[in-house]
Amino acid sequence: MLKRLFSKTGSEEKAVRKEALRKAQEESRQIQEALKESQADLYARPSELTRDLETRQEDAEGLANKVSQGIAKTRRKLSEGLARLLLGRKELDPEVLEELEEVLLSSDLGPHTTTRLIRAVEERVRRAELKDPVRLKSVLREEIGRVLSREFPPLRLEAHPPVIVLFAGVNGSGKTTTIGKLGTLFTRQGRKVLLVAGDTFRAAAAEQLQTWAERSGCDLFRAEEGANPSGVIYQAVEKALREGHDLVLCDTAGRLHTKSNLMEELKKIKRVIGKLIPEAPQETLLVLDANNGQNAIHQTRDFHAAVGLTGLIITKLDGTARGGVIVGIVNEFELPVRYIGVGEGIDDLRPFDPMAFADSLFG
Repeated sequence: MLKRLFSKTGSEEKAVRKEALRKAQEESRQIQEALKESQADLYARPSELTRDLETRQEDAEGLANKVSQGIAKTRRKLSEGLARLLLGRKELDPEVLEELEEVLLSSDLGPHTTTRLIRAVEERVRRAELKDPVRLKSVLREEIGRVLSREFPPLRLEAHPPVIVLFAGVNGSGKTTTIGKLGTLFTRQGRKVLLVAGDTFRAAAAEQLQTWAERSGCDLFRAEEGANPSGVIYQAVEKALREGHDLVLCDTAGRLHTKSNLMEELKKIKRVIGKLIPEAPQETLLVLDANNGQNAIHQTRDFHAAVGLTGLIITKLDGTARGGVIVGIVNEFELPVRYIGVGEGIDDLRPFDPMAFADSLFG
């Protein structure tokens, strides 16, 4: 009996050892497979990173090309003026500089910016850093880049929600369409957006926003035609607070900057928003039609004085030779250009890249 007992115990130990060995082999096999998968992933990752970088590069190149095409008329006007000026010139004498002033003014850079650029060129000539007329174009590109590339804070879209963005502009500047495009852009980013039809005097404006809201998935707040715009926007902000919207994009009626009563109404709208959210509107953006040229500078001055602008959106750059006004506005008012419109499509409203714009001005 003892013999059978010991024999059974020995066989059980052998079985235990065999099972332990099997488990160890299985664990080893799993580890080997995991290592192979890790190595395969490691080898694949560089190509994925390469594809990602290539995609980003293609996007950047596409944006640069779009901007370059969009301001082709502006670039052509400036380039042709400089070409005529420098034809046959061997040095930069006072006569050249006087004619350069006329070229820059005709390109809608504005008197303040033109004076700044002429002084910069004169200083380089005085220090013997600029002698060859051929280099004039590169010097102007550098100086315009310096004007545009000053540091501005980013759009305050990440502030405590809801972030209220108030839009202003004269009639026909493309304000309502711009709001619709931005609503689409922000919705694609995963934000909950409320469009507000604060232009209660033009029925088509509310209809436009309704179409954009349906197309993009934004919410819309509108009232009957002729309603008090301050009351409409107040109710819209209340709705955003109740329903947890991230962004509220407020359209307003187009108004001439020279009409004091209409500018007072815009001031009232801003005050009303502040009663609900003291720090709001966090952004007040002026939408400008680039075709207005120097008049866009006057519009910026009056709207800025009335409501304290935080930034600009320049539309219709693709159809004008007056895009140089962007440089003049940034230089004179030290306001950031947030977006530019270079076409009719929804993706043709682009974040403004100062250096890409400066480069595109000169080809």
